[in-house]
Amino acid sequence: MKKVLLIRHAKSSWSHPALSDHQRPLAERGRRDAPKMGRRLVIRDIMPDLILSSDAVRALKTAMVIAKELSYPVSKILRTQRLYHASAQSMLSLITTTSNDIGTLFVVGHNPGMNDFITLMGCKIDNLPTAGQFGFSFDIGDWKEAHPNKASFWFMDYPKLEFPDIL
Repeated sequence: MKKVLLIRHAKSSWSHPALSDHQRPLAERGRRDAPKMGRRLVIRDIMPDLILSSDAVRALKTAMVIAKELSYPVSKILRTQRLYHASAQSMLSLITTTSNDIGTLFVVGHNPGMNDFITLMGCKIDNLPTAGQFGFSFDIGDWKEAHPNKASFWFMDYPKLEFPDIL
């Protein structure tokens, strides 16, 4: 069994129009929501074997904050430009090349790719909110076998969800 948790970056700031999109930091709401969502993962007892993150500032900061809440070493976060505005197919390609010693993979990235990946895996979603989490389990032993017909919905959570099933 393999599990993937998609995590959309927390709310980003538009306060510095001179910054490139890639360099935008988290907004106040993002700095508040990211640790909240990390704590919800602790309550659910969901720990990553690997965190893979877009190298965009807002995504990487989200990954770092969640890692801190989970006591996951920030130095072990794998940063990749390939997740910056990645398509669903690009995300699937990254996932299928994951080392098989990884059981639970966190992927921190951006929309619309996250929404498109959720749809590709057979689920319906209008929009994964910022700092939102959407998980899939795959009844596979090898990441190379990750495919939409092997994906099952695991759970979804986002900051404005007032009564998640665990709280």
